[in-house]
Amino acid sequence: MTTRYTGSGPYCYANSIAMLTGEDPSAVEVLTGSPFGLWLDDDRLPFFDPYGWDPLAGSTAALARLGWSSTVTTGSEEEDDGDAIQRLRLAVRDRPALVGPVEIGLLRHLPEMTGPIGSDHYVVVTEVAGDTVVFHDPHGCPYATLPAGAFAAAWRADSIDYTGKPFVMRTELEKTENVDLDTAFTEFVPAARKLLEDCDTPAGGASAALRLADLVEAGLPPDSRGHLVHFAVRVGVRRLCDAAHWLGRIGRASAADVLSRQAKLVGSLQYELTAGSAKAAAETFRQLAPTYEQLHAALG
Repeated sequence: MTTRYTGSGPYCYANSIAMLTGEDPSAVEVLTGSPFGLWLDDDRLPFFDPYGWDPLAGSTAALARLGWSSTVTTGSEEEDDGDAIQRLRLAVRDRPALVGPVEIGLLRHLPEMTGPIGSDHYVVVTEVAGDTVVFHDPHGCPYATLPAGAFAAAWRADSIDYTGKPFVMRTELEKTENVDLDTAFTEFVPAARKLLEDCDTPAGGASAALRLADLVEAGLPPDSRGHLVHFAVRVGVRRLCDAAHWLGRIGRASAADVLSRQAKLVGSLQYELTAGSAKAAAETFRQLAPTYEQLHAALG
């Protein structure tokens, strides 16, 4: 059994979608497919999500599963920052827009951010007032403001590679179908199983967990360790907690049990990696490795 977690955490796009739709952010997060996998980027940066998955496509899928339509627009490499801000100004005249990815390191209202760190983030823009962008930042800052130029620099997202285009925003969110959550999750199960199958690569799933065990024992580079303790573990364990809840709710007890076990293992990494307990963290990754096949079987 998993005790549900409520509190802060890096659920930026799920919380942003919840602001615009009223949907449960934990349901949104799980229906993106994010909890169902693990992969290792460039043999150094781990992500507790499926191989080949990204938040933009995952958000589109989650909204569709919940009965929502939306429009995603992008800019071009040649677009001037001022033109992008003007598009944003027009887009939010009547209702807010989901904007992102943005480079969180360039969001200058956050005191710990001083430059690009290659990390994506999502916010809800409520208005563009003169030369100021006003937005709800789910990183703990309601009605944050930035000068339009500073916001555009973050929104261009040059350091984020999965979109291929700058100035991405989602608008025109409309409820097109009434879908209850139990139905949405029941219909989602085959997709979750497919996401786990896609992780069955040398860089994903069990192989990634075992490789991470070796990397931890050899000594993680500072950027890999920082990525894990400041982001990847925190978001990964929360996703697994939420997935265990929703799968348990629809009667998939075996899958919920595996997800709960994964959550407890990933959660223990926070202390082990922060404290420098390499042996314990490596053993945790090795225990995690077989759970991906177990979860795949439980979802069958």
